[in-house]
Amino acid sequence: MSPSDIDPQSGFRLPLPKREDLDEVGKRAYDRTLSSGRSIVGLRGPGGIALYSSKTVELRNAFGEYLRYDVFDPKVREVAILAVAREMDSQFEWAAHEPQALKEGVSQDVIDIIKYRKSTQGLDETYAAIVELGRQTFRDHKVTSECFARVKKLFPPQKLVELVMLMGNYAATAALLTAFDMQVPDGKPLLPVP
Repeated sequence: MSPSDIDPQSGFRLPLPKREDLDEVGKRAYDRTLSSGRSIVGLRGPGGIALYSSKTVELRNAFGEYLRYDVFDPKVREVAILAVAREMDSQFEWAAHEPQALKEGVSQDVIDIIKYRKSTQGLDETYAAIVELGRQTFRDHKVTSECFARVKKLFPPQKLVELVMLMGNYAATAALLTAFDMQVPDGKPLLPVP
């Protein structure tokens, strides 16, 4: 049962904007979200919330899509997103990206290491480095020299910066989803949280 301040249509604390009430930029974003196939969840998610800021929606989308689709292998991308979702306890992001990670070929074992905060020892070197970077950045708020050296060895400087930007973009999305209490659709995978 959703909290009483959740709009039943949008699934968050504001009603979903009506297309006819949006400016031209907002209408393009609305249509694109519904038709692009690039959004996992459509308007019932961060895309719907972002329509309230039509001045930022195209910039945010271009930034996010570049980082998400043009830079990283899909498995690396999804491991990075899951690492952030886990450390931010973002149920909605997790529910959207656990199935996506499986679809992209990330094994359930890797997903469970992230989901249950298990040791990364023995994990593929790239995945382990990304998960540890996510844990230190978003849980510990400090990245050790050792952790940084590990990811720096795996990614050239531009990709390393873009990896952190990708993760930061998903942390910003997690904050948006948390503030507006975006509800997770029934039947979706959830994170164990205290």
